[in-house]
Amino acid sequence: MLKIRLQRTGRKNRPFYRVVVAEHSAPVKGNIIDQLGSYDPLEKPWRFDVDTDKVLEWIKKGAKPTNTVARLLKSAGVKDMEKYIVEMVSRKKKKAEEEKPDSAKASSDEKEEAPKTENEEKALVEEPKEDEKVKDETSEDSKEEEKKEDALAEESKEDVVSEDDKK
Repeated sequence: MLKIRLQRTGRKNRPFYRVVVAEHSAPVKGNIIDQLGSYDPLEKPWRFDVDTDKVLEWIKKGAKPTNTVARLLKSAGVKDMEKYIVEMVSRKKKKAEEEKPDSAKASSDEKEEAPKTENEEKALVEEPKEDEKVKDETSEDSKEEEKKEDALAEESKEDVVSEDDKK
């Protein structure tokens, strides 16, 4: 598949791009089929020179512009570039969108679990939930195990002391 994409040239911290047609699997600085123009992002205002007739010809042949090139071509006045532009969503917005459905789910869960009468409400307050019961049991078990370990450690110390006394 052919792509119309940017090929970086220029030196370090001074980018300059060529607008080229290349195979999509070709390396960025690899073989190109045709050079269509150039793009200088550091010039004020930035400079984008491209042969629009060649671009349209390559698009008719089946080449697809990358998202960045399509945006640049649209700003240069080439028509019908909207279908090649993919909307980019920032991460902050995406997280905010993800949180909204979760909060909506939580509020619907709370509505379903809300007690209907005061007696049920009191029962829920007085009795710990099953998860809390399990935590309490595990903490009691761990306390008992610690006591056993401490007792074993003391016995072993006593054995060591008694052996020293024998000698």
